[in-house]
Amino acid sequence: MEAFRDYELFKTKFYSLSNIDLNLYKEKQMKRRITSLVEKYGYTSYCSFLEAIKKNPELYSTFINYLTINVSEFYRNPNQWLLFENRILTDIFKDRDLADIKIWSSACSTGDEPYTIVMILNKYIPLERINIIASDIDVDAINKAKAGIYSYRNMKDLPQEFLDKHFTMLDSDTYQISEKVRKRVTYKQLNLLEDPYPKGMDIIVCRNVLIYFTEEAKNNIMKGFSESLNKGGVLFIGSTEQIMNYQKFDFKPIETFFYQKVGD
Repeated sequence: MEAFRDYELFKTKFYSLSNIDLNLYKEKQMKRRITSLVEKYGYTSYCSFLEAIKKNPELYSTFINYLTINVSEFYRNPNQWLLFENRILTDIFKDRDLADIKIWSSACSTGDEPYTIVMILNKYIPLERINIIASDIDVDAINKAKAGIYSYRNMKDLPQEFLDKHFTMLDSDTYQISEKVRKRVTYKQLNLLEDPYPKGMDIIVCRNVLIYFTEEAKNNIMKGFSESLNKGGVLFIGSTEQIMNYQKFDFKPIETFFYQKVGD
């Protein structure tokens, strides 16, 4: 497409603007997504769209939100969460006080994931003893997470006991998670491809995120996760993902979707 030959220039200029390096995302997939959005808003080239997002904060925010692919649901893939509870929390960490376990939801989107973790932990320890770190590149997603208001479709897999205990119905299709749960999560903006990771973690959750990155980017993220985790710590990934070179990062598979750090 003649008008859309400026993608390389767009990537360079967008990095200067946002500090997001599009070269680290799978190009065919990302270029297709960006082209679709650019055309939707009626622009005839990538760089004309770039000039528009420089001048329009709302459009810029829309674009960042679109790039970060915020697909999030409570208790998504329930069998994985059952493994998380029964194999990780109450087996691997059975000799630890669960309140002392440091957990990082590393691409938390609108908060469904870290709040799921809080509700599971609350089956074993009081809410006031729970503290979760959660991060995302998208500030708008983090703000939505802090508000804690969700459509029922986000909760279709959520156990009824969690819905009854922790949510208030605002209308027929909208619920808000309790302030007591929201207070247990500390949010921060973090770009997994650029920013330093928190240290001393026992569990890192990074589900359905790695699939969007190049092999180089995935390797950098895995290296960062390994350095972030304590020895014996656990990485929880998504159902669409597999880490082929896990030994390189001092991991061993312990269950499907779960890897344990074995090195120092």
